[in-house]
This record gives sequence, structure tokens and C-alpha cells, in this order.
Amino acid sequence: MGRKRLDPRGLQLVFGAFALIAGTLTAQRPDPPHPLFTTAATYGYAVAAVLSIVGWFALGRPATAAYARRVLIVFHLIFVPAQFLFLLAHELPWLGMALSSAIVVSQRPRFPRLGRTSRKVWLTLHVGIGVGWLGVATGMLALAIIGATADTHETQHGAYLMLHRFDLLLAIPSAFLSIITGVVVSLGTPWGLLRHWWVLAKLAIALALPLLASFEGPWIEELEARSADGVIETGTTGLLLTGAMGLFAALLWTAVILSVFKPGGRTRWGRPKGEPRRTPRTASTGAARPAPGVALAPPAGNV
Repeated sequence: MGRKRLDPRGLQLVFGAFALIAGTLTAQRPDPPHPLFTTAATYGYAVAAVLSIVGWFALGRPATAAYARRVLIVFHLIFVPAQFLFLLAHELPWLGMALSSAIVVSQRPRFPRLGRTSRKVWLTLHVGIGVGWLGVATGMLALAIIGATADTHETQHGAYLMLHRFDLLLAIPSAFLSIITGVVVSLGTPWGLLRHWWVLAKLAIALALPLLASFEGPWIEELEARSADGVIETGTTGLLLTGAMGLFAALLWTAVILSVFKPGGRTRWGRPKGEPRRTPRTASTGAARPAPGVALAPPAGNV
């Protein structure tokens, strides 16, 4: 018996209801910590709710189903990282990102390959932004350590003030752009997004980092406010923040290592039909025999 497919129309209807609720709750939140992101989330979910209802109707009509499918795939691919930014306004976008991802998977999209020049441009952007993100994370770790160990008010408060600015102005945009460019490079090349374990592991890291950031942000704001009037004992919060920033940097270094060594081979979604999970060995020589038609080298034209 084959696996039951996700219902694209049903998921779209569920997402429309979710977007309506999420936008309403976000707009009604008293004293939002980041008004700009609160406004963006409110209007973003309003647009998503309308598009979801229209998409639900369009997917049910043969004349418009194909066009609606393409529009919804592009929208949700963009809306997943956009909802990461909405986390600065509310916690509900975690569920929204999961629903958007499920909708994209349910549509079983096929993406055109990037041309040679386009691939190099997107890859350059992805590598450059990723390196910048790693540098920002390392700098934030240093600032967290300085803030936790400082013995003067100017040094301590200045460290947490800079840490907050780094978080809002550098870390969040870097994460957003790194995820976007990484998805484009993965889907536009033979590597794919789910075909190889190292790409899947990098995707898991990219999605785990915003979760970690949702804890780290409030800790930074708390320590910045508390240190405004004098030197403070940072206590558990300072220790947690330093540990979180260390874990952040370690995960980004792990992503770098995965990109260089590319361990793990293909996933179940990346193996050609009929290819065994492990390549059998011949009885006479013990050497691995490649499956017919399967190249031994990685796909050409990729890094």
C-alpha cells in the first residue's frame, strides 16, 4: 500500500485559518517589543490568509489549478523565512513555518536548474553571506563573554548594547538571506534539498538556529536593560547567553564542515528507483559494484 499523500487543498485551508488567527493575535499583542516586525507580521498574515482562501478555490478548478499551484509554491518558499522574522513579534510563526513547509512538500514541486552563471552568482551570495553570519556569531560570542566578565559599567553595558544591535541589524538579516540563498542553490542544482544527508543536515541547522535565537534575543534585552544603571551580576542569564552564543557559533562551524566534506551520501529521496540502500559487494573481489547508470562522482558543476 502506497503512502498517503498530503492534501494540498486541505493544508491550504488550514493555513488560511491559521494566518487569520496569527495575524489577529499578533496585532492585539500589548506593548510589542519590536513594533516594526509586529506590523509586518500583521499585514503579512493578512495577505497570506486571503491568498490561501483564493488558492483553495483555485486548486479545485482544473482551469486554474496548475497556475495556482505554481503561485502557492513560490509564495510559501518565500514566506517560510519571512515568518522567521515574524518571530520577533510572536511565537506562532513556528507553526506557520511548519505548515508552509508541509504545503510545499504536498505540491511535489519540480524546480528548473540554474544556468552556469546564475548558479555561480547564487553560490557566491550564499557563501559570502554564510561567512558573514559566522563572523557575526563569533563577534556576538566575544561580546557576551565581555559583558559577563566586565568590571566597569561602561564596558558591560556597552557590550550588551552592541550585542543587541548586532542581533537586530546583522544576525537576523544574515540568517534570513543565508536560508533564502541556500534553498535557491539547493533546489536549482542536482544536489537538491532532501537528496543528500549533508544538505539535509545543513537545513536542520538553519532551522534550529532561529529556535535558539528566540531564546537568546530576550536574554540580550534583559541584560541590556539591567546593566543600564550600573555593573550587575549577570548570573544565570549571562551564563545561558554565553553558552547559547557558543552553541550558535559551533553550529555554524558544523555547517561549514558539512559543506566541505559532504558526508553521508544520498537519502532515500535521492536514490534512483531500484538502487539498494547499500551497494552490494561481489563475492570474488569484495569491491563495490556500482548500480547501473549511477555515476561514481558527485554531479558536475557543483561545489
